[in-house]
Amino acid sequence: MCTSCVQKEYPDRGNTCLENGSYLLNYVGCAKCHQRDFVLISNKATEDEDGEEIVTYDHVCKNCDHTIARHEYTFSVVDDYQEYSMLCLLCGKAEDSISVLPDDPRQTAPLF
Repeated sequence: MCTSCVQKEYPDRGNTCLENGSYLLNYVGCAKCHQRDFVLISNKATEDEDGEEIVTYDHVCKNCDHTIARHEYTFSVVDDYQEYSMLCLLCGKAEDSISVLPDDPRQTAPLF
């Protein structure tokens, strides 16, 4: 992972979790070849571990194959919620939780 290629290390992305793609607003350019071109995805792998899906891949420079960052995305279902998380030097860190029920119990107003 290359901290010289990014504007900010692990920016806070709130609840925006990317299963694929790149956060190009945080990309300064390749520190190795000094080009600011497309970022490719390589070495993509998906694992299923105890009901948790883990997607990992590398962000690499299109011109020189320099590894910019390692991306990790996780998805799982815990109780009645889908849990998402992302951790990546380029794309940032984020977590999200969405109810699998039609009405999210956390969003309902209390009766009293």
